[in-house]
Amino acid sequence: MNTINETNFQFPNQKSVYKGKVREVYNINDEVLVMIASDRLSAFDVVLPRQIPFKGQILNQIATKMMNDTADIVPNWLVSNPDENVAVGHLCEPFKVEMVIRGYLSGHASREYKAGKRILCGVPMPEGLKENDKFPEPIITPSTKAENGEHDEDISREDILANGIVSEADYLVLEDFTRKLFARGTEIAAKRGLILVDTKYEFGKTKDGKIVLIDEIHTPDSSRYFYEEGYAARQEKGENQKQLSKEFVRQWLIANGFQGKDGQQIPEMTDAKIEEISNRYIELYEQITGESFVKGDTTNILNRIEKNVVEFLNK
Repeated sequence: MNTINETNFQFPNQKSVYKGKVREVYNINDEVLVMIASDRLSAFDVVLPRQIPFKGQILNQIATKMMNDTADIVPNWLVSNPDENVAVGHLCEPFKVEMVIRGYLSGHASREYKAGKRILCGVPMPEGLKENDKFPEPIITPSTKAENGEHDEDISREDILANGIVSEADYLVLEDFTRKLFARGTEIAAKRGLILVDTKYEFGKTKDGKIVLIDEIHTPDSSRYFYEEGYAARQEKGENQKQLSKEFVRQWLIANGFQGKDGQQIPEMTDAKIEEISNRYIELYEQITGESFVKGDTTNILNRIEKNVVEFLNK
């Protein structure tokens, strides 16, 4: 099965290219960005050695659908999708914070809570909660955007403003947009029998000073979902919740002795394991969107992408 590991395109009027863990972003004439979703898989801030068929297409198409489904309440960077793995959008200056919003005591918040902390990013968490309980109201717990492979770090609203990372006027907009997006994402998830547990949003500013949503949104890589059916019963019994996210990859790695720490070996990714992960991502797509997944033509995937992007740019 052909997959996208890396790309080395030279598009018309290309000025630069940025290669992240799973995406490659081409700057076209300082006007638009061509974002290509590769099939690379990362976990614990480590890119795993083998790619997952259709993963890039799945994440790109979920993010596109979710941006289209929220464009009436929050403006976003998206201009077009000339290819299954590609999003083209306005060039933006990203804000150096990720807006994490949590509706439930899960993941990182739960680990901090178990360690005895009742303040997360300057936000109080009520006493008497157990893992995966719903917060009385969703809480915003920002993190710094890591560079050069470093881990993101929690930061409070107060420190963001005090350090001039974001102006107060802009930050109020980011908070407002974050709450609106989470509310809409919660509604969309409920229609699919899902609970949107927590997620992160990234924002940027266009050349004319407009704040817009950028990057992915409500994908299984950026969000955590629970199944609504059985949630209450599992909470009552103290059982683990049934999740719809990339967590299954992390759990497989942990079970095989890997959490991204020095000296640890990534377990063997057999063909069977690759196929299993690909099928799980397809299941995630269909559950989150309510639509059947249509596999893109992977006969010569890089040629396909280049042809579609060049045709779009030459219009």
